[in-house]
Amino acid sequence: MRRLLKALAALLVVVAVAIVIARLIFSLPDISDRPVSTALPADNSTLLGRLMAEGAAAHPGKSGVIPLLDGRDALASRLSLAEAAQASIDAQYYIWQDDISGIMLLDALQRAAARGVRVRLLLDDNGVPGLDGYMAALNAQDNFETRLFNPSMIRRPKLLGYSFDFFRMNRRMHNKSFIVDGAVTIIGGRNIGDNYFQVDQQAFYVDMDVLAAGEIVPETAAVFDDYWNSASVFDVASIIPGEGKRAAYDARVAKVHGSPEARTLRDDFRDSAARYAQSAADMEWTDVQLVADDPAKGQGIATRDQLMITRLGDILGDIETRLDLVSAYFVPGRQGTKVFTDLARSGIDVQILTNALNTTDVLMVHAGYSRYRRELLEAGVELYELKLRGSMESEKELQINPFGLSGASLHAKTFSIDNQRIFIGSFNFDPRSATLNCEMGFLIDSPTMAHQIGDSFDTQLEEISYRPDLTPEAKMIWRERAPDGRMIVYQEEPEATWFQQIALVVIGVLPVEWLL
Repeated sequence: MRRLLKALAALLVVVAVAIVIARLIFSLPDISDRPVSTALPADNSTLLGRLMAEGAAAHPGKSGVIPLLDGRDALASRLSLAEAAQASIDAQYYIWQDDISGIMLLDALQRAAARGVRVRLLLDDNGVPGLDGYMAALNAQDNFETRLFNPSMIRRPKLLGYSFDFFRMNRRMHNKSFIVDGAVTIIGGRNIGDNYFQVDQQAFYVDMDVLAAGEIVPETAAVFDDYWNSASVFDVASIIPGEGKRAAYDARVAKVHGSPEARTLRDDFRDSAARYAQSAADMEWTDVQLVADDPAKGQGIATRDQLMITRLGDILGDIETRLDLVSAYFVPGRQGTKVFTDLARSGIDVQILTNALNTTDVLMVHAGYSRYRRELLEAGVELYELKLRGSMESEKELQINPFGLSGASLHAKTFSIDNQRIFIGSFNFDPRSATLNCEMGFLIDSPTMAHQIGDSFDTQLEEISYRPDLTPEAKMIWRERAPDGRMIVYQEEPEATWFQQIALVVIGVLPVEWLL
């Protein structure tokens, strides 16, 4: 035993020395002298600035909002805003994929920069696989600057950076915002990629974004500035060596624009942003509050009052009658479970939609959720788990299909309160969103938008989800309404394999909830 302890001690010393050496060799760039960069304010000389000023004058102190429910509308609106940009584009995303929509949007930003628009692109380094050459090439262009959040100093394989800098690299920037001319912004749950924008009608996530103008835009731009200038963010030129692959980028753009998929997209676009720019879309003008984590969270030094979860709790106010929550990755933890169960026991209708085991793309998250399922049900919380297939076909449908695989998976993260207020943003109700990842979102006073969520719970969910429940003997069951109206009852997780069921039990006893 003594020899074993000595061997373990020696191994720990070797690992510690290796980590120190690796951090010295692959150290982060010095940014102490980096100048502060700030957003350009809205200007009446630009089209979007003029529209914002007109709306603000007609609705003082308010913000205008247009929900973007359809994926293709969400993509077309971003492209239209980029085309309309005359002064600046500030874009901040967790994932930016090298696919049809990702390249179309990169090209829109590049062309904006080429005509003199200042472009600042802030990306999480975890979500840009294969884009190093393109990012470096675009960063070398005039008016185009790209920065990376908590980057790996080892570019290939990038994940090797976790081996010696785990706690920094485990903190990611999950924020999603797109700000043009300081006058219009789009925020919500969508990353940049085909599966978020319904490029393939048979394989996509359905999520929710909101286009906003008015008083909330400068606040959103200020949050972008806080992140852009934060200690967790580094210039691409200091992370990715060389001048990039401009010829390869140009060839990729040409190939994408010439593809049948891109032509189909352009023919089928429904574009709320273009209609807004033409004054043809009616905005709802109301009160909007921005909630965001302080970027100090990316360093692990944020205080409790700097966390979004605290700020959100402070501004939510009392819930009087109902709470309808949609969360793709729902792991409430002890504190969240107490909040939801206390609400339910006080007579408030609490309804929650998340992924079923056979639809989730993260098994560990479902294991974390299942630990609290029984307690939630015992308190009267109504749970729904999105099933593999459903019959809904409207644009409000929550039935979706990830990464082209056969099945469905939920990506939305929103909730409505009392059919009066709605939250739209990047925040998942899980420990990672609460304590590790940086998040943001809007809390909007809008009975119209809130009712859309509530009505979905009241009319649609029984057709597209499993309903966990407890029998009088306290046994867990799942109910499913068949297309012919029959009620099917499952005694175990619907369509779960033996491997999945065993994995749930094993993961459930491991101390990994803080990572979920």
